Amino acid sequence: MNSTLNSNDELTQLIISKNIKSWPAFLEAIRKLPYGRNSSRTDFSLVLKEGKGTCSSKHALLKKVADLNGIPGVKLILGIYYMSRHNTPRIGNALDGHPFDGIPEAHCYLKINEKRIDATAINSDIGKIVSDLELEIEISPEQVIQYKVNFHKNYMKTWLQKNDLPYSLDEIWAIREDCIRNLELARGHYS
Repeated sequence: MNSTLNSNDELTQLIISKNIKSWPAFLEAIRKLPYGRNSSRTDFSLVLKEGKGTCSSKHALLKKVADLNGIPGVKLILGIYYMSRHNTPRIGNALDGHPFDGIPEAHCYLKINEKRIDATAINSDIGKIVSDLELEIEISPEQVIQYKVNFHKNYMKTWLQKNDLPYSLDEIWAIREDCIRNLELARGHYS
């Protein structure tokens, strides 16, 4: 397998300018960046320029660069799992006071030759959520921009109805945002 980053596209050249020349080195560099939202969901290069990223932006960037450089066997996965303090402790007390101990969360990661890889943070461990995964679908990098959000909201709406919970979609989304804010403040994910 060729793991050299040698494409002439703008993203690859930005990576090479940071003295990162191979796919394994790039994967490790992204994993070491802190968790945090970027100023725009549409520009994957901001992960490198702003020095942070979410599960969506980091893995979309990784998949895009893999495609641009002909790195085989790399898939971008959108997984829905039941996020709780048990599998995602850094959400803190965001779920306290509600009649549930977890909520559906959309999480992006890679499958490289069918092995799950989570580069969200240096301490990310995809194994902590595997037993709580409710579904997995393969998506394109561009689908993290809006498709992922719409898919997640539709899933949450169905979950609310199925469990007859007295919350609107906006209310449950606000609780989810509290969880994400806590993760960002902790600068970590899944541990």
